[in-house]
Amino acid sequence: MTDIHSEKILILDFGSQYTQLIARRVREAHVYCELHPFDMPLEKIKAFAPKGIILSGGPMSVYEDGAPEIEEELFELGVPIFAICYGMQLMSRHFGGEVVPAGKREFGHADLHAEGAPGSIFEGFFVDGHSPVWMSHGDHVETMPQGFETVARTDNAPVCAIQNVERNLYGVQFHPEVNHTPRGEVLIDTFVRQICGCSGHWTPGKIIEDAIARIREQVGNEEVILGLSGGVDSSVAAALIHRAIGDQLTCVFVDNGLLRLGEGDQVMSTFGESLGVKVIRVDAEDRFLTGLTGVTDPEKKRKIIGGLFVDIFEEQSKHLANAQWLAQGTIYPDVIESAGGKTGKAHNIKSHHNVGGLPDYMTLKLLEPLREMFKDEVRAVGEELGLPHRMVWRHPFPGPGLGVRILGEVKKEYCDILRQADAIYIEELYASGHYDKISQAFAVFLPVKSVGVMGDGRTYEYVVALRAVETKDFMTAGWYPMPYEDLSRISGRIINEVKGINRVTYDISSKPPATIEWE
Repeated sequence: MTDIHSEKILILDFGSQYTQLIARRVREAHVYCELHPFDMPLEKIKAFAPKGIILSGGPMSVYEDGAPEIEEELFELGVPIFAICYGMQLMSRHFGGEVVPAGKREFGHADLHAEGAPGSIFEGFFVDGHSPVWMSHGDHVETMPQGFETVARTDNAPVCAIQNVERNLYGVQFHPEVNHTPRGEVLIDTFVRQICGCSGHWTPGKIIEDAIARIREQVGNEEVILGLSGGVDSSVAAALIHRAIGDQLTCVFVDNGLLRLGEGDQVMSTFGESLGVKVIRVDAEDRFLTGLTGVTDPEKKRKIIGGLFVDIFEEQSKHLANAQWLAQGTIYPDVIESAGGKTGKAHNIKSHHNVGGLPDYMTLKLLEPLREMFKDEVRAVGEELGLPHRMVWRHPFPGPGLGVRILGEVKKEYCDILRQADAIYIEELYASGHYDKISQAFAVFLPVKSVGVMGDGRTYEYVVALRAVETKDFMTAGWYPMPYEDLSRISGRIINEVKGINRVTYDISSKPPATIEWE
């Protein structure tokens, strides 16, 4: 069996908002990569044995006091290095170049002009000597580093791409990892596949083979329980673990009263009847709603919901004599947004109920077969496992469910109203053909009332907000430009069919600065 981790690219993070996108582009080249902090000790880098190293961008200037540095011996390892933005400036300074504040900062689109006939990593990147790129910098390289040649420039910056082919060192001032740089993925693909010599083992089929072997090795003859929500992540995790160990897996579906309309029956039908997976259904609506009474802070709500899930799984595990493992559908973005990623430099945006380990009192061991994967990799694995297309491509649903789509205190009345509104919204998105064009769509309940008029009478009822975003990686996202006629139809149906709603709004915030979920 091929070792899917045998070819590794190391990404050293200097704090760029785009660092996770670099990892995503490397994975698209079917090569495994890991993110680590910029100050990763040299000995650990050697032990990691990377086929190549990528230095990310960062928010600081290389000449500032306290600016991130790396061990100088890094450039003497003989490993190909691709340095981006801050990384390029750092590499330039190391080899005698000068970095200075730019006379004119560049943020946004720029036209890159090739110098001469670029080859090596830049092969195929330019078209007729030009390439549109995305800039985000206030400094630039003024004096070239020794041993390097200039590959490209912009009208504002004389040095925007450099290379030392003999030493396999390459640098760009722009950001090839973002969607705003067309053909940027070609640059990264060329680096990892041609310059670093990676053949590309990170494919859905090989990921499944590796995961099955690891699950069998970890679990042995012990039993596993998995919290099944019906969402993409837990569904793929269930199918993968079931493929590996069959009846040693028991799924626990906790009907917590915070799910979408008809979700419970759908989960039981799909997994219990169609896939032959053992599923125990636990009715815990009253327990969750009681635990959330009077709680308005979103972090507290997440922790209460997560804690109740853990308690219920622990209780259910006692009915399984040999249960030693709790499986979860944790994926890479969950870890990153909880600041649990390997860089250790991220700000904690929000906690995820299935990230960060288990309470000390819990005896079960964690099994997380999707922890290294991005969402689209999880979907690809799901399709390879034969799960229904509509299930695999279902929009993400948060672990805490409607608990974080109801702002403020969670009440049964609010849950019932939101379930109906959300169901109408999703039904209309499927009917109009928008669903598959949108990365994530849902309704949010606002615990405020507004005045309306129905049938010549005054109403004073609640508000729902509709959210729809487009994204490739869920690290950044733009709001979906829904046609007015579709919004009008959806709004009309919700107001007419859902008792308790008299106003519908549409969220046009992007991520950043907003998050995709409201809480």
